[in-house]
This record gives sequence, structure tokens and C-alpha cells, in this order.
Amino acid sequence: MEIIPAIDIIDGKCVRLAGGDYGKKKVYNEDPLAVAREFEEYGIRRLHLVDLDGAKSGGIVNRKILETIASGTNLVIDFGGGIKRDSDIRAAFESGAAMVTGGSIAVKEPETFLAWHSEWGPDRIILGADARDGFIAVSGWLENSGSELIPFVLDYLAKGIRKVICTDISKDGMMSGASIELYKEMMQSADDAGLRNLELIASGGVTYMSELDNLAEAGLSGAIIGKAIYEGSISLKALGNWIENDDSISVVTE
Repeated sequence: MEIIPAIDIIDGKCVRLAGGDYGKKKVYNEDPLAVAREFEEYGIRRLHLVDLDGAKSGGIVNRKILETIASGTNLVIDFGGGIKRDSDIRAAFESGAAMVTGGSIAVKEPETFLAWHSEWGPDRIILGADARDGFIAVSGWLENSGSELIPFVLDYLAKGIRKVICTDISKDGMMSGASIELYKEMMQSADDAGLRNLELIASGGVTYMSELDNLAEAGLSGAIIGKAIYEGSISLKALGNWIENDDSISVVTE
């Protein structure tokens, strides 16, 4: 299971929201590149970078931050927020993103999202399934789409999507633990439907190291960690050790 620290950007700064509320913003660092480099120093290889300004506007806003981190580190970056048009996704890839996450676009313009999947392939296109109370939220989590989470994800799996980041918005930034039972239900639902291609990444609420073992045991492909790192309940050193031990297990079993 991949460990994926998150950097959320507003006004070029590293921030965290609480429960998806833009009014509850806390700035943790004014230099996202410094944060990314510190992640890399502890053995982190993957980064979840979100343009929160772009998420509620008409396109990518913080492209420069993406370019700076991509050129200043060796991190594999998945980028989301403001991906609304063909020009946005091309700009993201040209700026150094290895993968792009589409959330609102997958709800509002499924044909466009599937065209991106066809053009760029399942390894580079991630479905962003951000949910509140079991329903997909869009436009920077400000709108309820009316689409139920699990049927929404299963429909896309049937169309060839593999990678899914699922954020339980009510948990995000709240330091209250990840929605492990929800993720187990999603994995089981995909299995019951014969859709065993799901590579599910947990996002929102991961607070303690012990949760990583629980998520891995549930079959998840990755876990995004944000506020727990910034607030110190999960240390980068502990994450580095977890990654090292996980790699050791993989080497032995292969």
C-alpha cells in the first residue's frame, strides 16, 4: 500500500481545511516545495497535490506550484483541482504531474472524463470520488451531485477506470480516523459485482499509524495523509519506517 502525503494549495500556500469547509482554513507552510522536499527526505515517493483554488474556479490556478515541486523533487505527483477542460489536463501533465485526478468533471461531463481515460490510459487517470453522507460532492465539495457513491464508482469501474481516490468529506481534516468500514464496503461491492480491478486509495481522516495496517489489510492500494502529518500525530519518521518495512515484506514475498 502506498503512503501518499497531501499538499493542499490556496494562494500558493500549504493549507488544510476542516470537513471541506473553505472557511476553516489553516495555513501550515508558505513554501510547498520545502514541505515536498521534507517528505522526500523520509523516503516518501508519492504526493497528492490539490489546487483548492482551482477546485472551485474555472480551471487550474496554482500551476506554478505543480511545476516547482515536479522540477524540485523526484516525487510521483497526482494532481487534482481545476481539471475542467482538455487544456487543463494537458497543462497538468506538461507541468510535471504523473497522474491527474478528476472529480467534478467525472460527474458533470462523463464523456470528457472517459475520453481522457482513453487518451491517457488507466495508470494516469484517477477517479476522484469525494462523498458526503454517501453522495458524491463536486465543485470543491460545495455541491451535492445527487449521485450515490458506490453505484457511481462501480459504473466507472465497469467502464475501465481502475484508480479511485475516495474522500469521506466529513472526516477530512477532522483527525477523527479514516472511514475504514466504508472502504471495506466499497471493496466488497466491487468484488460482488465481479469488478476486481479496483485500486482504491483512502483519503480523509487518517490520524494514527495503526490505521495504515487496517487499510492495508482491507486491500486498499494507498492512503492519503494530510493533517495528521502537519499536526504531528503521525511522524514522517514513522511513515518512512512503515514504507521501508512494507518494501521488505514485498521483496520477501515476490
